[in-house]
Amino acid sequence: MNPVRRRTAALALLLLVTALHGWIAGRMAESRLGAGAADTRPRRLEVAFVRTLAPTAPVAVAAAPPPPARAPATPKPAPAASAASAVPESPPTPPPVAELEASVPVPETVAQPAAAPTPPPTEAQGSVLAAASSASASASATASASVLPSAPASAAVATFDWPPSTRLSYSLKGNFRGPVDGRAQVQWLRDGQRYQVHLDVDIGPGFAPLVTRQMSSDGTLGPDGLVPRRYDERTKVAFRDARIANLQFDGAEVQLANGRRVPQPRGVQDTVSQFVQLTWRFTLKPDLLRPGQVLEVPLALPRRVETWTYDVREPETLLTPAGPVEAVRVQPRREARTGGDLVAEMWFAPTLQYLPVRIVIRQDAETFIDLLVDRLPEQAGPGPVQPPASTPKRLP
Repeated sequence: MNPVRRRTAALALLLLVTALHGWIAGRMAESRLGAGAADTRPRRLEVAFVRTLAPTAPVAVAAAPPPPARAPATPKPAPAASAASAVPESPPTPPPVAELEASVPVPETVAQPAAAPTPPPTEAQGSVLAAASSASASASATASASVLPSAPASAAVATFDWPPSTRLSYSLKGNFRGPVDGRAQVQWLRDGQRYQVHLDVDIGPGFAPLVTRQMSSDGTLGPDGLVPRRYDERTKVAFRDARIANLQFDGAEVQLANGRRVPQPRGVQDTVSQFVQLTWRFTLKPDLLRPGQVLEVPLALPRRVETWTYDVREPETLLTPAGPVEAVRVQPRREARTGGDLVAEMWFAPTLQYLPVRIVIRQDAETFIDLLVDRLPEQAGPGPVQPPASTPKRLP
């Protein structure tokens, strides 16, 4: 073999070996980034979305009451030689609501049958009646306290229950080294007390996206809302290796993407669970969505855990591909900057179960994506089944 061919063959072999090593290194980096947890990501829950969510006026909702605590045993009093010994050792259980309503005096305009005069109660009977009256008043006060302050006295109050699995579809506009468009979806999946939230973003043509990003939260439902257990994030740019980040939550600490462990604050959320957590908060307390309100959310991000502050702005009418939607903007005080954390600005729609109908995510002043809902949300049962519309339904 002549020297020219030898050099050409050696160069080709060198390039092939370099490419092979680069591919292997990329695969290893992709697997190991985030403490290797990317290889054990939870399997996505499988859900059939069978009906569309029609816009409705929001209903006042009360949090489900906690299970009643067992009352401590009351020691028996020493016997006393008096009429008061006829009083029970503990106040009687208040009568049911139906009996309380039946005991309300009938208005004077309704004729009542004559009744024999009732003798005045004895001292012991008077004590029993007073105890029953006190217990009834206490029960009435407890029932009133369970109603949200913002709800009018005449409004129906329902006990809160987490909504069924829901899918929101968005059209995408933005800027990434120039104007871009694409698609995105947010999925809220629920299986008993377990939940998942997924945000999937595709930038560029569907057959060959320039950028894809998948963000997923997996955890359980608790008295403070969502309780994340892990967060996974995968970003793939065309012609580059994928970048993967993973966070783990154990109740006391959060393990960040670099393996460092930091204290876990109460009510902490991750990048995507915060969307549903805010929906939960607004459903229970609609007054939080009044302009001028300030919200604080402890957030666990791939590199740090911090409390983020959001300001509630004036309501807006969003002109979406599915029709006009009334929504309220929730704006973070933090500015997007190069090398910093992603900053999400959200618009929540009270008539669509307070779901986020618009999300703007900024990486810096020049790089952002704008997600705008383009059809009515789709949900899994229960309720009347409607097949998902093949074309977007227009909102009234």
